[in-house]
Amino acid sequence: MVEVFYCVFNVPLILILYNLFKVVNKNVALMMVFFAFVVDAIESVNLLAHFAPLLLLGGGHYLTAFTAEQLQAAAYLSVQLFEHGFAICLVFFGFDCLTMAYLIVHSKFLPGLIGVLLAIEGLGYLINSFSLFIAPALQARIFPYFTPTAIAEVALCLWLLVMGVDVQRWNEQADAAGG
Repeated sequence: MVEVFYCVFNVPLILILYNLFKVVNKNVALMMVFFAFVVDAIESVNLLAHFAPLLLLGGGHYLTAFTAEQLQAAAYLSVQLFEHGFAICLVFFGFDCLTMAYLIVHSKFLPGLIGVLLAIEGLGYLINSFSLFIAPALQARIFPYFTPTAIAEVALCLWLLVMGVDVQRWNEQADAAGG
């Protein structure tokens, strides 16, 4: 259920980030919004596959038409569909990370290093997702190496929570952008 709330609260976050970054490059900020909304939509729909095992194994009277083995196989298939659906979601999230990385690197109000780390993370998500589709055995071996790239997301969140943006530089960039 937490995942549903995440998807709902992600919508205002996307709009806040757009308003923050549109002073850097409005078109790239719009592209970031597009990717983020696609991520949110795919993830929201993909949650059906995540909840399906609960329905399949929940013992509803309509399930008596299936054997226990059939229900278990269907539940396992749902988990696999969720994993692949999430990988599709992460392809778009990888591009979202790349667009946000561009915006951060070209901003004057956030550290460029966070943008560089976010670009590396975005490429990691793309490599991880495409390897799951093309070479699942390879993906299982390389996935652990991508775990440290999540430091970019954590760094961005902590920076915004603790340090915030450099308001004076944001205002200067907004004035230079015409608004």
